[in-house]
Amino acid sequence: MVSALGLDLGEKRIGVAGCDRTGLIATGLTTLKKTSFDSVVQPLRELIAERGVEILVVGMPYTLDGEVGFQAKKTQKFAHRLSRSLELPVEFVDERLTSFQAEQMLIAERIAPSRN
Repeated sequence: MVSALGLDLGEKRIGVAGCDRTGLIATGLTTLKKTSFDSVVQPLRELIAERGVEILVVGMPYTLDGEVGFQAKKTQKFAHRLSRSLELPVEFVDERLTSFQAEQMLIAERIAPSRN
């Protein structure tokens, strides 16, 4: 497996997670404030060097019907720019229902009886 850096590209902030070489465990590393392109490139360079990162993995906000909408196009454009600047390949993952699924899991945990 390769070491990956997961990016959640927002308008004002970028969430950064690191994945170990097994590809099984991802851990939140930091949140970068996005004031300019350069304001995120340098901290990402440092993390990449520190962790031996070989690929960027970016969450894609497809529309619910799977189309590449306005926000997804912005995400792609910024991710490709990062990819060129950091000299790393980029892979996109569908994040359409992740927030909904996480919310449903939390609701289910609150409803489920305690197993103690």
